[in-house]
Amino acid sequence: MNNESFTAWQMPVFDTPETAPAPAPEPTVDADQAHSPAMAPEDAPAVDTDDETPAPFRFPTADDIEKLQQEAHREGYAAGYEEGTARVRMEAMRLHSVVEQLEEALAALDNSIAREVLNLGVEIARNVVRQTIRVNPEVVVAVVREAINQLPHQHTAIYLNPEDASVVRSHIGDQLTHAGHRIFEDGAIARGGCKVESGGSQIDATVPTRWDRIVESLVDGAEWLEHD
Repeated sequence: MNNESFTAWQMPVFDTPETAPAPAPEPTVDADQAHSPAMAPEDAPAVDTDDETPAPFRFPTADDIEKLQQEAHREGYAAGYEEGTARVRMEAMRLHSVVEQLEEALAALDNSIAREVLNLGVEIARNVVRQTIRVNPEVVVAVVREAINQLPHQHTAIYLNPEDASVVRSHIGDQLTHAGHRIFEDGAIARGGCKVESGGSQIDATVPTRWDRIVESLVDGAEWLEHD
């Protein structure tokens, strides 16, 4: 066996210290720059650092705090005044609506009371007239005289309730006949009134018609009044 055919085995060494990193290469300097004078700081281009540098923090002063308080007070007062004004305006509108409704209700009540009072008064007067005609039937004579005088023509036709016709004949029958007037009985005519016709003209002096004229002269639009 040849000894040169074998190599002796050696145990590896694990405690070998790490090798230090190689130093960075020195920057190369151009020969022209190496011989040129060093650039002065004032000659270096200015760098704008405003956008990058934050403004230094500053605590508010007493004046600043007072201004903030005054501004907050003004804004709060303005907001409160506007809200208060809006509420007052809404309340005023609501009260105005309530007052209008109250006035309408009072006006309707006044009209209703006025109608009731007028109806009552007319009814009382109507009953008084009926009682007067019943107690004193001669009142129809004055009604006939007044109706005849309103017509310019003679020889009128006088229509009366049969009972009133007897009364008129007994009081002024001769005068009417002498003047050419004639009396006709009409059961449709209520006592106390008459109708007179002459030459195509007619006078309606019945009690209901006279009542309507009296009431219309007292109240405008009295269609709501009760009639006989």
